[in-house]
Amino acid sequence: MYDAPQPDTEYLPRAARTSRAELDALRWTGDIHGIGLTAGSANVVMQLALPAVGYGVYESRVDSGNLFKHPIKRTRTTLTYIAVATMGSPEDRKAYRRAVGRAHAQVRSTESSPVEYNAFDPKLQLWVAACMYKGLEDIARTYGDESAITEDLYRQGALMGTTLQMPLEMWPATRADFEEYWQETVASLEIDPVIRDHLKSIGRAEFMGPLFTRLFGWWFEILTIGFLPPEFRDKMDYTFRPWQRLLFTAHNRIARFVARYLPKPLAEFPYNVLLTDVRWRMRTGRPLV
Repeated sequence: MYDAPQPDTEYLPRAARTSRAELDALRWTGDIHGIGLTAGSANVVMQLALPAVGYGVYESRVDSGNLFKHPIKRTRTTLTYIAVATMGSPEDRKAYRRAVGRAHAQVRSTESSPVEYNAFDPKLQLWVAACMYKGLEDIARTYGDESAITEDLYRQGALMGTTLQMPLEMWPATRADFEEYWQETVASLEIDPVIRDHLKSIGRAEFMGPLFTRLFGWWFEILTIGFLPPEFRDKMDYTFRPWQRLLFTAHNRIARFVARYLPKPLAEFPYNVLLTDVRWRMRTGRPLV
C-alpha cells in the first residue's frame, strides 16, 4: 500500500513522540455547523496570509487541486478534510492522511519561489490547523452555543493538524497558549501584493467564473470581510463599509435563527454527506482526493 512521504526530519521537534494510540483517542465532541461554510473564504484568507502557505498554494504544481481550475473538486477536498478530522474514525483519518500526502508531496518551493515552503512542514500545518480551529470557534459563537467552547474542546482542535503530519506536541497546551501563539503569528504576518490580489479574488469567488462573480461576488466579499478579524482586514486593505456591516449583521441574525431549529442531519450538512462519500470511496477503491 502507498504510504505518503513523511516530513523532512529537520521540521520535526525532538520532543515529537505522539503515539498512534494517543492520536486515535482524539475525538471531536463539538457541534459541526454546515452553515459555517459562509465563513469559508475568510478562513482561507487567514490560512494563506502566512507567506509560506500562501505561496505554497499559489505556486502549487498540483493542477487537480487548483481552486481556479477545479473549484468544486478543491472545495470538496477541503471540506472533506474537516469532516474527516472532526467526525471521522481513526481509520478514516489515516486513509485521508495518505491521500492528501500524495498531493502534498509535490508542494515544495523552487529556486524561483519568493519564500521557502514544504507542505509537510508541521509548522505550516500548525498555522492552517489553528485557522481552522479558530473558524470553528467563531462559528460556534455566531451560530451555536458559546458555552460549548471549553478547554477540552480546544484540545480536540489539534485534530485539525494531527490528521496530517503535525505532532500533537506542537499544538499549544492550553487555550491561553494558543491565543499567545495566534497573536504573535498574526502580528508578524505581511501579505505581499501578489498574494493579496490572489486572496481578494478568492474573497470575491472569482474561481466560480465571471458570470457568477458579477452576480454574487459582492455578497461573497461581504461575508469574507465580515468574518475576517480586524487585523486581517487591515493587512488585506479591506474597508468594512456601513452598508456591508448592516447586511452582514442581518445575515447572521437570520442564519442563527434558522440554525437553531435545524435537525442534526441538516445542521451537519454537507460534512455528514462528505464523510459518507469518503467511506464509500474507501470501500470501492476510488481516489479520496
